[in-house]
Amino acid sequence: MSSVTVQIPSKAFNDIFLPYLDDKHRYMVFYGGGGSGKSYFVVQRYIYKLLQNTMTNLLVVRAVAKTNRDSTFALFKQVIRKWNLSKYFRIYNGELRVKCLLTGNEVIFAGLDDVEKLKSTTFEKGELTDVWVEEASEILEADFNQLDIRLRGLGSDKQITLSFNPIDVNHWLKHKFFDQKNIDAVILHTTYRDNRFLDDAYKRLLESYKDTDRYYYDVYCLGMWGVTGKSIFNKAAINDRIVRLQKPVKVGRFEYKQEITQGIDGVSVEIKDVYWVDDVDGCTTIYKDIERYHPYVIGGDTAGEGSDFFVGQVLDNSTGEQVAVLRNQFDEDLYAHQMVCLGMYYNNALVGVESNFSTYPIREMQRVGYDNQYWRETVDSITQKVERRYGFKTTSSTRPVAIAGLVTFAREHIEKINDKITLEEMLTFVRNEKGKPEAQEGAHDDCVMALAIAHAIRDQQDYIVSIPLGAGRDDFGAYERKETNPMGYGQKQEVF
Repeated sequence: MSSVTVQIPSKAFNDIFLPYLDDKHRYMVFYGGGGSGKSYFVVQRYIYKLLQNTMTNLLVVRAVAKTNRDSTFALFKQVIRKWNLSKYFRIYNGELRVKCLLTGNEVIFAGLDDVEKLKSTTFEKGELTDVWVEEASEILEADFNQLDIRLRGLGSDKQITLSFNPIDVNHWLKHKFFDQKNIDAVILHTTYRDNRFLDDAYKRLLESYKDTDRYYYDVYCLGMWGVTGKSIFNKAAINDRIVRLQKPVKVGRFEYKQEITQGIDGVSVEIKDVYWVDDVDGCTTIYKDIERYHPYVIGGDTAGEGSDFFVGQVLDNSTGEQVAVLRNQFDEDLYAHQMVCLGMYYNNALVGVESNFSTYPIREMQRVGYDNQYWRETVDSITQKVERRYGFKTTSSTRPVAIAGLVTFAREHIEKINDKITLEEMLTFVRNEKGKPEAQEGAHDDCVMALAIAHAIRDQQDYIVSIPLGAGRDDFGAYERKETNPMGYGQKQEVF
């Protein structure tokens, strides 16, 4: 066949998808709500690629083979007809196969329920170059890994496209592509609001689920990660807050020097010359920067049993607002040093670190000169003397009180929680079969517990509030008033 020019106007696409038409990332992840047009765009994109001279052989898979006929295969036929390209494609209805007559590029449709058929899939011209996994939330991670392995090797660029509704916040897809940065992946979230081709009646239908089925509305309309368990927090309020979150002020880490001094009492070490470094992969996210006269507290949760992250949650103690989060996988000493830097940065904040699994971070903070730490009273079992110990001890008495305090705060002031990961952990913080609040299986609770600790220690901080004098007075300036926990939040923890 002689050379043919096919023109596809940009107005045939939803604007939000156009930047991804020629994307070369190894993994393309399109997720979100129903009616967003994500699957339709994937088909548009592959028809566009099939028409080009570069080799594009696509395998389209779903969990069950027969579901392709009325979904992915039907979409390919629909777009080909709509774009008046039928004469350039051959449709094999019996074997679910599409061939571009201009280039020889092909599309084969299969299911992960027929492994042998999947293994025997071959193309008339060239090798497999692309895989599209539709409704990727329906397949197992092991199945995805097998597809990923098959698509490796020499030759043309290889690409896997995934499209799905985020049905479960504990799904392997979230752990693989969202909870950790993958430089080989590009991710796009869309909802029905991004689809200008959607009719108003369907939009009204989707919006009606807000009052009739909140889970369906959150997952299939807003494209939020779903939660199947019974969260102790208000899931609807949390999902609404996630939608309204603003971008952080900055992301990065602290650099510092350790000054070693030889004195009469021995060697002392002090962290000095602390400064901030912008780093998109940094351990600290700042949502509200330091304000000169504001008091701050920091709650810390260490990587103990069932947890992989060290966390620090920073609150403005005058309002309870979450202003920064430290979260990373650290060695204990590096975690302690970053917490010290964070405390110094936020006006020498009161720092309370959980002490159940290891007291090393607490002792290391003290060793490098940071003494503004939360303390609790304990009774020596031998001398019966009352002693003060640094660190927050979570026990059967203190843990419920701390969590209850956070539940109350979140119910009354959800707008003061600014971190998406923290909010997502709150979604999966559920009551187990014995009624104990804890992270749902497969989820984390580091951020939740650190935030609960931060609120629990707030009453131990005394601070000065600087109030400007009003205009019209002769003595312009400010006066100071000492306040102890003026908001009334928190409760001093006594651990024996």
